[in-house]
Amino acid sequence: MTTPTANTQKPVQRLGKTAIVPPHGSKELKPLLLEGAAHQQALELAKSLPQITLSSRERGDLIMLGIGGFTPLDGFMNQADWQGVVDDMTLKSGDNAGLFWPIPITLSTSEQLASTLNQGDKVALVADDGEIMGILTVEETYKIDKDHECQQVFTTTDATHPGVKQVLEQGEVNVAGKVEVLSQGEFPTLYPEIYKTPAETRALFEEKNWQTVAAFQTRNPMHRSHEYLAKIAIEICDGVMIHSLLGALKPGDIPAEVRQEAIRTLIDNYFKKDTVIQAGYPLDMRYAGPREALLHALFRQNYGCSHLIVGRDHAGVGDYYGPFDAQAIFDVIDRDAMQTKPLKIDWTFWCNACQAMASTKTCPHDAEHHVKVSGTKLRKALSEDDDVPDNFSRPEVLAILREYYAGIAKEDRAEVKLTGASAV
Repeated sequence: MTTPTANTQKPVQRLGKTAIVPPHGSKELKPLLLEGAAHQQALELAKSLPQITLSSRERGDLIMLGIGGFTPLDGFMNQADWQGVVDDMTLKSGDNAGLFWPIPITLSTSEQLASTLNQGDKVALVADDGEIMGILTVEETYKIDKDHECQQVFTTTDATHPGVKQVLEQGEVNVAGKVEVLSQGEFPTLYPEIYKTPAETRALFEEKNWQTVAAFQTRNPMHRSHEYLAKIAIEICDGVMIHSLLGALKPGDIPAEVRQEAIRTLIDNYFKKDTVIQAGYPLDMRYAGPREALLHALFRQNYGCSHLIVGRDHAGVGDYYGPFDAQAIFDVIDRDAMQTKPLKIDWTFWCNACQAMASTKTCPHDAEHHVKVSGTKLRKALSEDDDVPDNFSRPEVLAILREYYAGIAKEDRAEVKLTGASAV
């Protein structure tokens, strides 16, 4: 009888340039961020221009335009594109007419300021702290039916939905036009290890010779179910990019710096070296469920990812969406709408009978054996100082999260533990 030996075969090395998916609707990235002399000249000009103050969501969108994350857009959408995206998920004007786009990227302001703007005027785009973020050349101004946008994009007009609330509170008039971006905000300095532009992630994938890359979208620290999803993707693809949202969240979500440390610790202790890249991006959550899953896939194509992991309740909140609506929506769009495809994974859990993580597709045991893991349950347990079993979250991750919750007064934890139900 031959004694089995360990498999020491080296991974196959591909020859030539890595075939990473191209950017959406373009052969190359289209970053709108100015540099050098052009940046300085535009900054000086911006100081003399009328100003539009950006909401947090608009600021994140502007930065994504700047770094090429929203390729091939060249600015904030006009009325035709807004209408096309809201109703048909399709751009309607200019060189991008007919191109798939699932969520409107718009800028708003007051009726008073909009009444002073004419086509061709330039306005400075500033953050609420006064930082000049960019310049917009006005194409048009227009009013929208906010309820219609909310119903189409979020499937609800309920003002307690955080994404609906954003739309209802924005300015009364949208301002469309091309932008020149002057700043990436605090992200490069606040998160120097993980904040990466699409050009930077593409360069990393080429360096690693990865052709197929699955993006794992997260706004939470990763628990055992998240870990399992990422490891399934590693079995299928060359690598996984754990891509954390760094922009604004809703009350109760765990801050980005805590999530960053928890995810890094998980990768260091429980993933094989050189199978995972940790990265971050500057958007706010919209909590648009299925539509946001499509947007997540679209801009991950710009980052160079061939797949997006879509599990339970992707980008959802509360009970506005079914647990797998974000998977089903990929089946109703055109197959060629974008090149990044969903990696659909069923409900995952720890099975006490299997003594392992499993899914409804792989586990033969009844639900009584299943320990279903969610970010909401984890936040609730931590906020109440309850025990969290090892089959729910790794001990090294729990130590980081417990330290964070220990710094929050108990009377302030109610919002933390009760807000939201999204898996990502």
